[in-house]
Amino acid sequence: MAPDRRTFLQVTSAAAGGLAFGALAPEARGLDSMSGPTYRGLPDVSPAPRALRILVLGGTGFVGPHQIRYAVARGHQVTTLNRGVSEAELPPEVEQITGDRNVSELGALQGRSWDVVLDNPTTLPFWVRDVGEILHDRTDQYLFISTLSVYDTAGQTEIHEGSPRLRYEGGDPLEVTPDAYQAQSGRLYGPMKAASEDEALRWFGEDRTTIVRPGLIVGPGDRTDRFTYWPVRIARGGEILAPGDGRDPVQVIDVRDLMEWTVRLAEEGTTGIFNGTGPRATLTMAEQLHGIRAALPGDLELGFKWVPAPFLSEQEVRPWSEMTTWFGPDAAISRARVDRAVEAGLTFRPLAVTAADTLEWFRAQPAERQELRAGLDPEKEARVLAAWRGAGSPEQS
Repeated sequence: MAPDRRTFLQVTSAAAGGLAFGALAPEARGLDSMSGPTYRGLPDVSPAPRALRILVLGGTGFVGPHQIRYAVARGHQVTTLNRGVSEAELPPEVEQITGDRNVSELGALQGRSWDVVLDNPTTLPFWVRDVGEILHDRTDQYLFISTLSVYDTAGQTEIHEGSPRLRYEGGDPLEVTPDAYQAQSGRLYGPMKAASEDEALRWFGEDRTTIVRPGLIVGPGDRTDRFTYWPVRIARGGEILAPGDGRDPVQVIDVRDLMEWTVRLAEEGTTGIFNGTGPRATLTMAEQLHGIRAALPGDLELGFKWVPAPFLSEQEVRPWSEMTTWFGPDAAISRARVDRAVEAGLTFRPLAVTAADTLEWFRAQPAERQELRAGLDPEKEARVLAAWRGAGSPEQS
Protein backbone atom coordinates (compact mmCIF):
# COMPACT_ATOMS: atom_id res chain seq x y z
CA MET A 1 0.00 0.00 0.00
CA ALA A 2 1.33 3.45 -0.86
CA PRO A 3 1.27 5.61 2.27
CA ASP A 4 -0.47 8.89 1.69
CA ARG A 5 0.19 11.86 3.94
CA ARG A 6 -2.50 10.80 6.41
CA THR A 7 -0.98 7.33 6.72
CA PHE A 8 2.48 8.81 7.24
CA LEU A 9 1.28 11.07 10.03
CA GLN A 10 -0.50 8.15 11.65
CA VAL A 11 2.74 6.20 11.63
CA THR A 12 4.82 9.02 13.02
CA SER A 13 2.30 9.79 15.73
CA ALA A 14 2.84 6.28 17.08
CA ALA A 15 6.00 7.59 18.72
CA ALA A 16 3.89 9.21 21.39
CA GLY A 17 2.29 5.86 22.13
CA GLY A 18 5.63 4.07 22.29
CA LEU A 19 5.58 1.91 19.13
CA ALA A 20 8.44 -0.46 19.93
CA PHE A 21 11.01 -1.64 17.45
CA GLY A 22 10.23 -5.28 16.87
CA ALA A 23 6.66 -4.96 18.12
CA LEU A 24 5.32 -5.51 14.62
CA ALA A 25 5.24 -9.12 13.49
CA PRO A 26 7.73 -9.92 10.70
CA GLU A 27 4.98 -10.47 8.15
CA ALA A 28 3.37 -7.14 9.06
CA ARG A 29 6.68 -5.37 8.49
CA GLY A 30 7.24 -7.03 5.13
CA LEU A 31 9.86 -9.45 6.44
CA ASP A 32 10.26 -13.15 5.93
CA SER A 33 10.49 -14.41 9.50
CA MET A 34 12.79 -17.24 8.40
CA SER A 35 15.23 -15.09 6.46
CA GLY A 36 17.12 -13.50 9.36
CA PRO A 37 19.20 -10.52 8.30
CA THR A 38 18.67 -11.06 4.56
CA TYR A 39 15.22 -9.40 4.59
CA ARG A 40 13.71 -11.20 1.67
CA GLY A 41 10.54 -9.24 2.42
CA LEU A 42 8.44 -11.47 0.16
CA PRO A 43 5.29 -12.61 1.96
CA ASP A 44 2.23 -13.24 -0.21
CA VAL A 45 3.78 -12.31 -3.55
CA SER A 46 1.26 -13.01 -6.28
CA PRO A 47 2.41 -14.56 -9.56
CA ALA A 48 2.93 -12.34 -12.59
CA PRO A 49 0.40 -12.55 -15.44
CA ARG A 50 3.09 -14.27 -17.54
CA ALA A 51 6.57 -15.55 -16.89
CA LEU A 52 9.45 -13.61 -18.43
CA ARG A 53 13.03 -14.53 -19.21
CA ILE A 54 14.94 -11.76 -17.43
CA LEU A 55 18.63 -10.94 -17.64
CA VAL A 56 19.89 -8.91 -14.68
CA LEU A 57 23.19 -7.13 -15.25
CA GLY A 58 24.69 -7.01 -11.79
CA GLY A 59 22.73 -8.68 -9.05
CA THR A 60 25.16 -9.20 -6.18
CA GLY A 61 25.35 -5.62 -4.89
CA PHE A 62 22.86 -3.65 -2.81
CA VAL A 63 19.89 -3.39 -5.17
CA GLY A 64 20.10 -6.50 -7.32
CA PRO A 65 19.29 -9.22 -4.76
CA HIS A 66 16.03 -7.50 -3.80
CA GLN A 67 15.05 -7.27 -7.46
CA ILE A 68 16.01 -10.86 -8.25
CA ARG A 69 14.24 -12.43 -5.27
CA TYR A 70 11.05 -10.56 -6.14
CA ALA A 71 11.29 -11.55 -9.82
CA VAL A 72 11.70 -15.23 -8.90
CA ALA A 73 8.81 -15.01 -6.45
CA ARG A 74 6.68 -13.62 -9.29
CA GLY A 75 7.52 -16.68 -11.38
CA HIS A 76 10.13 -15.30 -13.75
CA GLN A 77 13.19 -17.11 -15.08
CA VAL A 78 16.21 -15.03 -14.05
CA THR A 79 19.77 -15.00 -15.31
CA THR A 80 22.44 -12.75 -13.82
CA LEU A 81 25.67 -11.50 -15.32
CA ASN A 82 28.38 -10.31 -12.93
CA ARG A 83 32.10 -10.56 -12.40
CA GLY A 84 31.82 -13.18 -9.69
CA VAL A 85 33.77 -11.17 -7.14
CA SER A 86 30.85 -10.48 -4.77
CA GLU A 87 28.50 -12.90 -3.10
CA ALA A 88 24.79 -12.55 -2.47
CA GLU A 89 22.07 -14.85 -1.24
CA LEU A 90 20.06 -15.54 -4.40
CA PRO A 91 17.38 -18.16 -5.01
CA PRO A 92 18.81 -21.45 -6.31
CA GLU A 93 16.71 -21.15 -9.48
CA VAL A 94 18.81 -18.19 -10.66
CA GLU A 95 21.29 -18.88 -13.44
CA GLN A 96 24.52 -17.00 -12.75
CA ILE A 97 26.92 -16.37 -15.62
CA THR A 98 30.21 -14.56 -15.44
CA GLY A 99 31.45 -11.59 -17.44
CA ASP A 100 33.49 -8.46 -16.82
CA ARG A 101 32.06 -5.39 -18.51
CA ASN A 102 35.15 -3.38 -17.57
CA VAL A 103 37.11 -5.33 -20.17
CA SER A 104 34.22 -6.04 -22.58
CA GLU A 105 34.17 -9.70 -21.55
CA LEU A 106 30.62 -10.61 -22.57
CA GLY A 107 31.01 -13.82 -24.54
CA ALA A 108 28.51 -15.54 -22.23
CA LEU A 109 25.73 -13.40 -23.76
CA GLN A 110 26.46 -14.39 -27.35
CA GLY A 111 23.73 -16.35 -29.10
CA ARG A 112 21.22 -15.92 -26.29
CA SER A 113 18.04 -13.87 -25.92
CA TRP A 114 15.88 -12.58 -23.08
CA ASP A 115 12.50 -10.88 -22.87
CA VAL A 116 13.88 -8.11 -20.64
CA VAL A 117 17.31 -6.81 -19.67
CA LEU A 118 17.53 -5.04 -16.29
CA ASP A 119 20.74 -2.99 -16.14
CA ASN A 120 21.43 -2.03 -12.52
CA PRO A 121 25.11 -1.07 -12.07
CA THR A 122 26.11 0.74 -15.26
CA THR A 123 27.89 4.07 -15.04
CA LEU A 124 30.18 3.98 -18.07
CA PRO A 125 28.56 4.35 -21.49
CA PHE A 126 30.70 1.71 -23.17
CA TRP A 127 29.14 -0.88 -20.86
CA VAL A 128 25.76 -0.13 -22.47
CA ARG A 129 27.29 -0.10 -25.95
CA ASP A 130 28.84 -3.53 -25.50
CA VAL A 131 25.56 -5.05 -24.31
CA GLY A 132 23.67 -3.23 -27.05
CA GLU A 133 25.91 -4.63 -29.77
CA ILE A 134 25.07 -8.18 -28.65
CA LEU A 135 21.46 -7.91 -27.48
CA HIS A 136 19.85 -5.03 -29.40
CA ASP A 137 17.83 -7.51 -31.50
CA ARG A 138 17.63 -10.21 -28.81
CA THR A 139 15.44 -8.51 -26.17
CA ASP A 140 12.08 -6.77 -26.12
CA GLN A 141 12.91 -4.25 -23.38
CA TYR A 142 15.98 -2.69 -21.83
CA LEU A 143 15.47 -1.12 -18.39
CA PHE A 144 18.32 1.12 -17.30
CA ILE A 145 18.78 2.27 -13.70
CA SER A 146 20.11 5.82 -13.93
CA THR A 147 20.14 8.54 -11.26
CA LEU A 148 18.70 11.94 -10.38
CA SER A 149 22.30 13.13 -10.63
CA VAL A 150 21.89 13.32 -14.42
CA TYR A 151 19.99 16.59 -13.96
CA ASP A 152 21.55 20.02 -14.26
CA THR A 153 19.88 21.57 -11.22
CA ALA A 154 21.43 25.03 -11.61
CA GLY A 155 18.61 27.54 -11.40
CA GLN A 156 16.02 24.79 -10.84
CA THR A 157 13.57 24.72 -7.95
CA GLU A 158 12.34 21.19 -8.70
CA ILE A 159 13.17 18.52 -11.22
CA HIS A 160 10.94 16.50 -13.49
CA GLU A 161 11.63 14.15 -16.38
CA GLY A 162 11.95 17.01 -18.87
CA SER A 163 14.47 19.02 -16.85
CA PRO A 164 17.86 19.66 -18.53
CA ARG A 165 20.56 17.05 -18.04
CA LEU A 166 24.29 17.33 -17.54
CA ARG A 167 26.56 16.71 -20.50
CA TYR A 168 30.07 15.30 -20.64
CA GLU A 169 32.39 18.02 -21.92
CA GLY A 170 35.58 15.97 -22.22
CA GLY A 171 35.09 14.48 -25.69
CA ASP A 172 33.56 11.13 -26.57
CA PRO A 173 32.01 9.61 -23.42
CA LEU A 174 32.44 6.12 -24.91
CA GLU A 175 36.19 6.58 -24.55
CA VAL A 176 36.08 7.09 -20.77
CA THR A 177 37.79 4.11 -19.18
CA PRO A 178 37.20 2.70 -15.69
CA ASP A 179 40.52 4.14 -14.50
CA ALA A 180 39.76 7.59 -15.91
CA TYR A 181 36.35 7.52 -14.31
CA GLN A 182 37.65 6.49 -10.89
CA ALA A 183 40.07 9.42 -10.94
CA GLN A 184 37.17 11.89 -11.33
CA SER A 185 34.11 9.94 -10.25
CA GLY A 186 32.59 12.77 -8.23
CA ARG A 187 32.58 15.08 -11.23
CA LEU A 188 31.74 12.48 -13.87
CA TYR A 189 29.00 10.43 -12.20
CA GLY A 190 26.04 12.47 -13.47
CA PRO A 191 27.39 13.14 -16.99
CA MET A 192 28.40 9.50 -17.44
CA LYS A 193 24.96 8.28 -16.40
CA ALA A 194 23.36 10.75 -18.82
CA ALA A 195 25.60 9.53 -21.63
CA SER A 196 24.72 5.94 -20.71
CA GLU A 197 21.03 6.81 -21.03
CA ASP A 198 21.73 8.12 -24.53
CA GLU A 199 23.55 4.92 -25.42
CA ALA A 200 20.60 2.84 -24.21
CA LEU A 201 18.23 4.81 -26.41
CA ARG A 202 20.63 4.51 -29.34
CA TRP A 203 20.72 0.71 -29.21
CA PHE A 204 17.19 -0.12 -28.06
CA GLY A 205 15.12 2.88 -29.15
CA GLU A 206 12.43 4.79 -27.28
CA ASP A 207 9.89 2.03 -27.89
CA ARG A 208 11.99 -0.55 -25.99
CA THR A 209 13.87 1.54 -23.40
CA THR A 210 12.85 2.29 -19.83
CA ILE A 211 14.97 4.74 -17.83
CA VAL A 212 14.50 4.98 -14.06
CA ARG A 213 16.27 7.81 -12.23
CA PRO A 214 16.40 7.05 -8.50
CA GLY A 215 17.43 9.39 -5.74
CA LEU A 216 18.87 8.08 -2.48
CA ILE A 217 18.13 4.35 -2.30
CA VAL A 218 17.88 3.15 1.30
CA GLY A 219 16.98 0.14 3.40
CA PRO A 220 18.43 -3.21 4.44
CA GLY A 221 21.75 -3.90 2.76
CA ASP A 222 22.71 -0.28 2.04
CA ARG A 223 26.49 -0.04 1.90
CA THR A 224 26.68 3.77 2.17
CA ASP A 225 24.85 4.27 5.51
CA ARG A 226 23.52 7.63 4.24
CA PHE A 227 20.10 6.77 5.65
CA THR A 228 21.20 4.13 8.15
CA TYR A 229 22.99 6.83 10.15
CA TRP A 230 19.71 8.28 11.37
CA PRO A 231 18.09 5.10 12.79
CA VAL A 232 21.40 4.16 14.42
CA ARG A 233 21.94 7.65 15.82
CA ILE A 234 18.38 8.05 17.06
CA ALA A 235 18.47 4.62 18.70
CA ARG A 236 21.50 5.78 20.67
CA GLY A 237 19.38 8.57 22.18
CA GLY A 238 20.57 11.75 23.84
CA GLU A 239 20.81 15.18 22.29
CA ILE A 240 20.80 14.83 18.50
CA LEU A 241 22.07 17.49 16.12
CA ALA A 242 19.52 17.98 13.35
CA PRO A 243 20.13 20.21 10.31
CA GLY A 244 18.19 23.35 9.40
CA ASP A 245 14.81 24.18 10.88
CA GLY A 246 13.09 20.88 10.11
CA ARG A 247 11.17 22.21 7.11
CA ASP A 248 13.66 21.34 4.37
CA PRO A 249 12.46 18.58 2.03
CA VAL A 250 14.24 15.23 1.80
CA GLN A 251 13.65 12.33 -0.56
CA VAL A 252 14.53 8.66 -0.13
CA ILE A 253 13.20 5.41 -1.54
CA ASP A 254 13.24 1.97 0.02
CA VAL A 255 15.29 -0.38 -2.15
CA ARG A 256 12.50 -2.95 -2.08
CA ASP A 257 9.91 -0.48 -3.37
CA LEU A 258 12.20 0.59 -6.19
CA MET A 259 13.36 -2.85 -7.26
CA GLU A 260 9.96 -4.51 -7.07
CA TRP A 261 8.57 -1.68 -9.20
CA THR A 262 11.22 -2.25 -11.88
CA VAL A 263 10.09 -5.87 -12.17
CA ARG A 264 6.48 -4.76 -12.58
CA LEU A 265 7.52 -2.23 -15.24
CA ALA A 266 9.13 -5.12 -17.10
CA GLU A 267 6.03 -7.27 -16.71
CA GLU A 268 3.87 -4.54 -18.18
CA GLY A 269 6.33 -3.57 -20.90
CA THR A 270 6.27 0.02 -19.68
CA THR A 271 8.78 2.27 -21.41
CA GLY A 272 9.74 5.93 -20.94
CA ILE A 273 11.63 8.00 -18.38
CA PHE A 274 10.71 8.12 -14.69
CA ASN A 275 12.08 9.71 -11.53
CA GLY A 276 12.32 6.89 -8.99
CA THR A 277 12.33 8.44 -5.53
CA GLY A 278 9.85 9.10 -2.77
CA PRO A 279 7.68 9.42 -0.92
CA ARG A 280 4.61 10.45 -2.87
CA ALA A 281 4.01 13.58 -0.74
CA THR A 282 6.61 16.08 0.42
CA LEU A 283 8.66 14.75 3.34
CA THR A 284 10.39 17.30 5.55
CA MET A 285 13.52 16.64 7.54
CA ALA A 286 11.51 16.87 10.77
CA GLU A 287 8.94 14.39 9.50
CA GLN A 288 11.73 12.02 8.51
CA LEU A 289 13.46 12.12 11.90
CA HIS A 290 10.26 11.84 13.89
CA GLY A 291 9.08 9.07 11.55
CA ILE A 292 12.26 7.14 12.27
CA ARG A 293 11.76 7.81 15.97
CA ALA A 294 8.31 6.22 15.64
CA ALA A 295 9.92 2.91 14.72
CA LEU A 296 12.17 2.73 17.77
CA PRO A 297 11.53 1.84 21.45
CA GLY A 298 9.22 4.18 23.32
CA ASP A 299 11.52 4.68 26.32
CA LEU A 300 14.27 6.52 24.42
CA GLU A 301 15.47 9.73 26.00
CA LEU A 302 16.39 12.06 23.16
CA GLY A 303 15.89 15.52 21.76
CA PHE A 304 16.43 16.95 18.30
CA LYS A 305 18.40 20.21 18.33
CA TRP A 306 17.79 22.04 15.07
CA VAL A 307 20.83 24.01 13.99
CA PRO A 308 20.57 26.48 11.07
CA ALA A 309 22.43 25.77 7.86
CA PRO A 310 24.68 28.86 8.08
CA PHE A 311 25.94 27.83 11.52
CA LEU A 312 26.56 24.29 10.33
CA SER A 313 28.57 25.69 7.45
CA GLU A 314 30.65 27.77 9.86
CA GLN A 315 31.33 24.62 11.87
CA GLU A 316 32.26 22.73 8.69
CA VAL A 317 29.41 20.26 9.04
CA ARG A 318 28.76 18.97 5.56
CA PRO A 319 25.35 18.28 4.06
CA TRP A 320 24.79 14.80 2.60
CA SER A 321 27.94 13.13 3.94
CA GLU A 322 27.66 14.19 7.62
CA MET A 323 24.06 15.45 7.79
CA THR A 324 22.91 12.53 5.72
CA THR A 325 19.81 12.62 3.46
CA TRP A 326 19.87 16.44 3.78
CA PHE A 327 21.05 18.72 0.98
CA GLY A 328 20.04 22.03 2.56
CA PRO A 329 17.10 24.39 2.26
CA ASP A 330 17.22 25.19 -1.47
CA ALA A 331 18.32 21.95 -3.14
CA ALA A 332 16.27 21.05 -6.20
CA ILE A 333 17.61 17.49 -5.96
CA SER A 334 15.28 17.03 -2.96
CA ARG A 335 12.28 18.16 -4.98
CA ALA A 336 12.04 15.60 -7.78
CA ARG A 337 8.56 15.09 -9.17
CA VAL A 338 7.38 11.48 -9.09
CA ASP A 339 3.90 11.87 -10.58
CA ARG A 340 4.69 9.77 -13.65
CA ALA A 341 6.28 7.03 -11.56
CA VAL A 342 3.25 6.83 -9.27
CA GLU A 343 0.97 6.66 -12.31
CA ALA A 344 3.16 3.80 -13.57
CA GLY A 345 2.69 1.83 -10.34
CA LEU A 346 5.45 2.93 -7.95
CA THR A 347 4.32 2.37 -4.35
CA PHE A 348 5.90 3.23 -1.02
CA ARG A 349 6.01 1.33 2.26
CA PRO A 350 5.84 3.41 5.46
CA LEU A 351 9.00 5.19 6.55
CA ALA A 352 8.79 3.54 9.97
CA VAL A 353 9.01 0.11 8.33
CA THR A 354 12.08 1.12 6.34
CA ALA A 355 13.73 2.54 9.47
CA ALA A 356 12.99 -0.50 11.64
CA ASP A 357 14.13 -2.98 9.01
CA THR A 358 17.30 -1.00 8.31
CA LEU A 359 18.25 -0.84 11.98
CA GLU A 360 17.59 -4.54 12.49
CA TRP A 361 19.71 -5.39 9.43
CA PHE A 362 22.55 -3.14 10.61
CA ARG A 363 22.57 -4.63 14.10
CA ALA A 364 22.79 -8.13 12.60
CA GLN A 365 25.99 -7.31 10.71
CA PRO A 366 29.42 -8.56 11.83
CA ALA A 367 31.33 -6.44 14.33
CA GLU A 368 33.66 -5.06 11.66
CA ARG A 369 30.62 -3.63 9.83
CA GLN A 370 29.25 -1.83 12.89
CA GLU A 371 31.16 1.38 12.20
CA LEU A 372 29.02 3.79 10.20
CA ARG A 373 30.35 4.83 6.82
CA ALA A 374 28.50 8.15 6.78
CA GLY A 375 27.10 10.60 9.29
CA LEU A 376 28.47 12.93 11.92
CA ASP A 377 31.23 11.74 14.21
CA PRO A 378 29.96 11.70 17.83
CA GLU A 379 32.79 13.92 19.10
CA LYS A 380 32.21 16.47 16.36
CA GLU A 381 28.48 16.39 17.02
CA ALA A 382 29.04 17.17 20.71
CA ARG A 383 31.47 19.94 19.82
CA VAL A 384 29.06 21.61 17.38
CA LEU A 385 26.15 21.36 19.81
CA ALA A 386 28.26 22.97 22.53
CA ALA A 387 29.19 25.77 20.15
CA TRP A 388 25.54 26.26 19.25
CA ARG A 389 24.55 26.51 22.90
CA GLY A 390 27.42 28.94 23.43
CA ALA A 391 26.07 31.11 20.63
CA GLY A 392 22.86 31.59 22.60
CA SER A 393 20.77 29.16 20.60
CA PRO A 394 17.07 28.73 21.32
CA GLU A 395 16.00 25.39 22.79
CA GLN A 396 14.32 23.34 20.07
CA SER A 397 13.40 19.70 19.85
